Amino acid sequence: MENIIGLLVALPLLGAAVLLCGGRRLDRTGHWLGTILAASSFVVGAVLFADMLGRSGDDRTLHQFLFSWIPVGGFRADVAFQLDQLSMTFVLLITGVGTLIHIYSIGYMEHDERRRRFFGYLNLFLAAMVLLVIADNYLLLYVGWEGVGLASYLLIGFWQHKPSAATAAKKAFIVNRVGDMGLSIAIMLMFTTFGTFAFGPVLKSAGDASEGTLTAIGLMLLLAACGKSAQVPLQSWLGDAMEGPTPVSALIHAATMVTAGVYLITRSGAIFNGAPDAQLAVVTVGAVTLLFGAIVGCAKDDIKKALAGSTMSQIGYMILAAGLGPIGYVFAIMHLVTHGFFKAGLFLGAGSVMHGMNDEVDMRKFGGLRKYMPITYVTFGLGYLAIIGFPGLSGFWSKDKIIEAAFAKGGTEGWILGAAALLGAAITAYYMTRVMLLTFFGEKRWQPTPSPDEPSAEPAADSAGGGEMPHPHESPKSMTVPMIVLAFGSVFAGGLFSLNDSFLHWLEPVTGHSHGHSPLSALTVTLATMAVLVVGVAIAWAQYGRKPVPVTAPRGSLLTRAARRDLLQDDFNHVALVTPGQYLTRGLVYLDHSVVDGVVNGTAAAFGGLSGRMRKLQNGYARSYAVSMFGGAAILIAATLLMRAV
Repeated sequence: MENIIGLLVALPLLGAAVLLCGGRRLDRTGHWLGTILAASSFVVGAVLFADMLGRSGDDRTLHQFLFSWIPVGGFRADVAFQLDQLSMTFVLLITGVGTLIHIYSIGYMEHDERRRRFFGYLNLFLAAMVLLVIADNYLLLYVGWEGVGLASYLLIGFWQHKPSAATAAKKAFIVNRVGDMGLSIAIMLMFTTFGTFAFGPVLKSAGDASEGTLTAIGLMLLLAACGKSAQVPLQSWLGDAMEGPTPVSALIHAATMVTAGVYLITRSGAIFNGAPDAQLAVVTVGAVTLLFGAIVGCAKDDIKKALAGSTMSQIGYMILAAGLGPIGYVFAIMHLVTHGFFKAGLFLGAGSVMHGMNDEVDMRKFGGLRKYMPITYVTFGLGYLAIIGFPGLSGFWSKDKIIEAAFAKGGTEGWILGAAALLGAAITAYYMTRVMLLTFFGEKRWQPTPSPDEPSAEPAADSAGGGEMPHPHESPKSMTVPMIVLAFGSVFAGGLFSLNDSFLHWLEPVTGHSHGHSPLSALTVTLATMAVLVVGVAIAWAQYGRKPVPVTAPRGSLLTRAARRDLLQDDFNHVALVTPGQYLTRGLVYLDHSVVDGVVNGTAAAFGGLSGRMRKLQNGYARSYAVSMFGGAAILIAATLLMRAV
């Protein structure tokens, strides 16, 4: 079975190559080719999964060596794959949800002239993400890491005719490069410390390295995770990335790319276990981000940006759990998988709503859509119940475990982390109920969408005011079937994982697991979570369910206005990074022009002037040359006589 691991990457990579290089002759069938190859990768993963289940827990790691990429002396970089329980979990999630999103995109992108290229980019992203999680060394992981960054840039900016989309793609690319520097430095430190990049030797030897070295490596890995997973302080790109087509939002920002940081930290668990300071930094970043994203999500009227804030918050839960060490690794991955189901379903549901509302994204201009989009309403509603942690649904099982593990950290730190996780659960219930009420309940608040010729026109009260009045309708089956499948995952996945601790036993051989001593019982944590859930839902109902919702958002409090601007993250980046960077650039330009170029140009001018003066001595007159020769000879004779006299 080891010999077919490479097909997991090769199949979608082949699809990307054919679709991007095949030309317009594939415009009619390219989307089917991309979908079939994505599904084929999932089938290969399912076959490998079935084979893995038939093995004992200690014999489930498969290796496939392809070739030695760079063998130079003591430096050896291999192209080899490792498939164990952790990477298998990601493979099934990436290829499974990715295939559903491919199917959804067939209907969603039906009228796009560049649909073939879009599916090529989707296949490229799938190949890079699978490579990232099945690489058996950090250097090959880095190749997949950068491939994911490239594909996300292409997908976010797919509609590059929109300046906002092009800007969002560049922003995501640049911010991720900051995190990528952390990963590259971490890999260099690993090689100088352990003499190899391979996971096995590095993680086995981690206990022999000094705590300072492990802390440095851990902090650099955390920086990389912050970039890919949109965690504070590298979170500013995620909201703007909603400019891409909705299937991109579901693929990149729900189930795959943003989870890469969680995979990196969990895979590198042995390094973080030996670096308590790095672990503290991880849980701090996770706790801050889960609250940051939740607060931002409360103030967004754009349905996709509200879900983007939710993604940031939920990834914060995963990072928090991963930072807890062996207590939380399993629960971080469990929440990652359940989140992949319900958040992908929510994004696809948002795309379905936009599909029926002339691409309108402002929830204040929705209302009452449950009557017109029953399938979208039910599937979106199940995703909503899962993410807020409704008892029995997937989010209930995974998020409660993270909150319980946070309290089990012990001491003051455990109480602070547990309280932050509980507060995040309350805010999640609030903003997701707000999304649900604004979109599917209440009276219809539809407005004519501005005509293409007048994109800035104010919406009128009826179609006579310009633009086209939306006519909500259910999406085609190519879009609703993937939503239904994801809804089943939103409902049942968490319960199946928790049954007899099956998911824990599945991952424990790779991640390890230890039971912390929580000051609160599991029942107490569950009751507390249910209590804050009810409070969050009740507040949202009081604000948006009991009274009419204005089409225009009120001015709001100072916190609301700040949250609408992403808690001033772009303002902070501009003051702290952009402005100093501009002054630094201007200073370097001045230094280059005035000092470096001045020295070079001055030297050149000096030699030019000297040569010009010396050139005057060569005037072409024989008498001048004779006089010069006579003078020179006289000087030599005089010098010789003087030396003899001395």
